Amino acid sequence: MRKASLVAALAVLGATAAPASPPRWGASGHEMAARAALTVLPPELPAFFRDAGEQLVYLDPEPDRWRSADRAEMRAAWAPDHYINLENVPATALDAADRYAYMAALGAAGVERPEQSGFLPFAIVERYQRLSTEWRLWRSESDPTRRRWIEERIVNDAGILGHFVTDGSQPQHVTIHYNGWAADAPNPNGFTTDRTFHARFETDFVNAFVRQSDVTSRVAPPLSVAHRARAAVLSYLRSTQERVEDLYRLDRDVGFDPDGPTRPETIGFAADRLADGAQMLTVLWISAWEESR
Repeated sequence: MRKASLVAALAVLGATAAPASPPRWGASGHEMAARAALTVLPPELPAFFRDAGEQLVYLDPEPDRWRSADRAEMRAAWAPDHYINLENVPATALDAADRYAYMAALGAAGVERPEQSGFLPFAIVERYQRLSTEWRLWRSESDPTRRRWIEERIVNDAGILGHFVTDGSQPQHVTIHYNGWAADAPNPNGFTTDRTFHARFETDFVNAFVRQSDVTSRVAPPLSVAHRARAAVLSYLRSTQERVEDLYRLDRDVGFDPDGPTRPETIGFAADRLADGAQMLTVLWISAWEESR
């Protein structure tokens, strides 16, 4: 069980690179994480939000549905929001005020093609701030029709936020080793360089072996990070990065084989990762509500 893992990371109060169009958690993984997050929502959240559970689950994989090969402009603009190459990002760059200052900091540090280092922490915080803003508008709106429109916006924004938060729980979304160990990096531990590893782990293996109960049982009631969400997001992504070598070591020693026998070590690892995404998502949902007061 890793119920305490995210709580500890938040108390301490980020991520790595992928290609121009990186792989992603499979849709079922995103949906399981969102569904698990819903199980620990506190009752103080308005009923319309708690009643929108299935819509929030549907929306969690939504940004991956937009990544169509024949929509080049959209694909190029949004692909870097799904990842961050933490190994290539100077720590000071993550102190930048916004994604544009972050790109300037990367350029000043000599990073070529700064946009390819990824924007995941900014993608999460930007959407979090938008959700908190919508909650503030909802609280102050007296017209019932306009309030209903704001409710629709809140559910949509919360669902899309969920996608990027749960992307951040997948170790391959915060590292240069996004799909097999990077060919130009030292590999003294003999980790796989298999270029199908990303999909094999997060889609094929998860679909074959991870069940909703495996994820839901690992999620605890959320602790608010209102007014300190950015620090919490960076801590969350850094804690995910700490699991990169664990992922590769498990693949080497046990194997994430969707056609092989079930192994508790690998199933537990995948469920832990999804549960951390679910945990962070419910933390940010409740924090955006509280920050809007």
